[in-house]
Amino acid sequence: MSDNNNEDLRPTKMRGVLFPKAKYGVIAAIIIIVVVNLIYYKDFLKSLFS
Repeated sequence: MSDNNNEDLRPTKMRGVLFPKAKYGVIAAIIIIVVVNLIYYKDFLKSLFS
């Protein structure tokens, strides 16, 4: 009976939509933050290694 209650929590239009696992969202967010920081601080990183 508890399984039926969990399925009814989502709106009817969103029942067919598959959501990715939360861990993939966390990994994607970390990758995006690292890439943006590399682009933003690339001049600093070049001077650091030169």
